[in-house]
Amino acid sequence: MALKITVIGTGYLGATHAAAMAELGFEVLGLDVVPEKIETLSRGEVPMYEPGLEELLRKHVAGIEGSTGRLRFTTSWEEVGEFGDVHFVCVNTPQKHGEYACDMSYVESAFASLAPQLRRPALVVGKSTVPVGSAAHLADLLTRLAPAGADVELAWNPEFLREGFAVQDTLHPDRIVVGVAGERAEKLLREVYATPVGEGSPFVVADYPTAELVKTAANSFLATKISFINAMAEVCEAADGDVVKLAEAIGHDERIGKKFLRAGIGFGGGCLPKDIRAFMARAGELGADQALTFLREVDSINMRRRSHMIELARESVGGSFLGRRVAVLGATFKPDSDDVRDSPALNVAGQIHLQGGQVTVYDPKGMDNARRLFPTLAYAPSALEACRGAEVVLHLTEWSEFRELDPAQLGEVVAARRVLDGRNALDAAAWREAGWVFRAMGRPRA
Repeated sequence: MALKITVIGTGYLGATHAAAMAELGFEVLGLDVVPEKIETLSRGEVPMYEPGLEELLRKHVAGIEGSTGRLRFTTSWEEVGEFGDVHFVCVNTPQKHGEYACDMSYVESAFASLAPQLRRPALVVGKSTVPVGSAAHLADLLTRLAPAGADVELAWNPEFLREGFAVQDTLHPDRIVVGVAGERAEKLLREVYATPVGEGSPFVVADYPTAELVKTAANSFLATKISFINAMAEVCEAADGDVVKLAEAIGHDERIGKKFLRAGIGFGGGCLPKDIRAFMARAGELGADQALTFLREVDSINMRRRSHMIELARESVGGSFLGRRVAVLGATFKPDSDDVRDSPALNVAGQIHLQGGQVTVYDPKGMDNARRLFPTLAYAPSALEACRGAEVVLHLTEWSEFRELDPAQLGEVVAARRVLDGRNALDAAAWREAGWVFRAMGRPRA
């Protein structure tokens, strides 16, 4: 009999995973404790922007004309317990307020609500990013609270989604990592992921702690690589070097590679910043804090890039933001997303506003979320309108729309042709030919 799958938590990760599981041919039931989310998803709509996700939902959500009907949503824990053979837990693990540590309350609550409904053999699969050691504790909790007792097993299957590519990353992952304590759990997960494994995705079987560590180790490595090239940008500015050419040269070394070597105002979002901080906190609890002290500098370099962009912008308008009009192109932490969590672009915009600048922001997809987070900033319906009357233009999120802007057309509406490229993605020669004073991070002569 075909496996039935449930997905607990229908945020960014859960909604994507549920739709992808339906695409792989399974009957899927998604659960969330927020009724409004369930109503939205049941209409085949998504509460966030992710390329391809809404189309995938509409292809499978029950009740939509022409859909397979394989995907439904509910708020009932009892229904989930009766329905599912494999339960994926996809709830959020934010950073604790005022601490580096991870807030496990949503995960704990999900397990505590699900376990009493498990009256027959089942597999619970954690996908949330958690501190190492969490899985062993949660496995014990399941055994104690589930009526089926030891017939309910736990596996840990970390997610590696990139916002903007989440559907692709779920259906065609570059690796599948599972932390299991027994053969049955491995067998069930091989059945769940049979299609991508058959297409060549590596299937890595590990124990609980190793599987938990894979996600935080991967994010820490990526964060380190980004901060490394940003540290080189600082050196290049001091030495009149060009960080873009430096990155190109070292990127040809196959041991280093070209990816994640674009210097700029640093990383943000809901994963990398909080994950490296939670990793440091957990290492300290384990007595291995010295192993990760370098991540403090990685975090420090990242935050310093935001401050540097603010300093460059202040210098460009004469040393003070008071009464100065500043255009900010970009609000999301990365392109192809509407996510503004810990966005460097919005952080810079907000700081300039606090220092007296008249800031106007435009972003192709993140305007609504930005308004909710920073309601005191001004927002424009287009890049052209954001730049109208501006004395300096800051390019802070590398949307393709911004790379395709016409510098001459933009120059007709600004008060002064000054642009600061915080992502090293604009064509410096084209902007200079149009009469702009152009400055890019880590490239004082570019």
